[in-house]
Amino acid sequence: MATPNVTLQAVRKGLILSQDEFARAVRDAGQQLGQPNDASKRLVQRWESGDTAAPRPLYARALERVTGMPIEALGFGASAVVVSEDGQGGHDLDDPALTVPASQGAPHTALRGNYSGVWLSTYEYVSSGRGGEVYTGKHYVVLLQHGARLTGRSLPGASLNPDSPLALDLQLDGATVTGTWTEQTAVDGYYRGARYFGALQMLAEPTGRRMGGKWVGFGKEFDINTGPWELRLIEAGTSKAVLEQYSRAPD
Repeated sequence: MATPNVTLQAVRKGLILSQDEFARAVRDAGQQLGQPNDASKRLVQRWESGDTAAPRPLYARALERVTGMPIEALGFGASAVVVSEDGQGGHDLDDPALTVPASQGAPHTALRGNYSGVWLSTYEYVSSGRGGEVYTGKHYVVLLQHGARLTGRSLPGASLNPDSPLALDLQLDGATVTGTWTEQTAVDGYYRGARYFGALQMLAEPTGRRMGGKWVGFGKEFDINTGPWELRLIEAGTSKAVLEQYSRAPD
């Protein structure tokens, strides 16, 4: 009997997508990657039921883009790295698209070629409802790089405050990192399951091991708030063993 892929199903539900919407997102990701695919609701059902144990390479890349997680972490395991018709592996670690050229405006900035890995995300915010006290949010986040785009998702159970998944969608331009963030707060926490989102702008250090900058977003009263945000590389790997190691609350 096929073993259901409960991990993929949980990730899809965490994105608040139906199977049909998830299939549409996979198709859209394929178009963005220049590798069109024919993902359908039926195909998503086959992945989740385990009837299809390993997606083809073009689907694997699209799945990574949609979820912000490496294919090995989506419940497919080692079998997900399949061989395509041209004999190439499904997870192209040496894909030239992963190399980000230095910005024309910053020719002397040497940037790390691939930012994929596990990063410690740390930000600070002021809680106006709690006397203006400053709080810190921390998550272990897995970043995946597709060309000049970085997508990130916090690992399960890897936030300082329980049940507050974080998502990042970033764009690289030389040393500049710009994009958006979304966080779903814990249902039983102070913010009672509220969903917050905003913009983020950081600068990447030449070593490629740290990004630092500022976030901006709406408060509970729809006021505009801001504060510092840092991403620090913890582990360059994205294997299943590495992700399991950091699926815990940061120290």
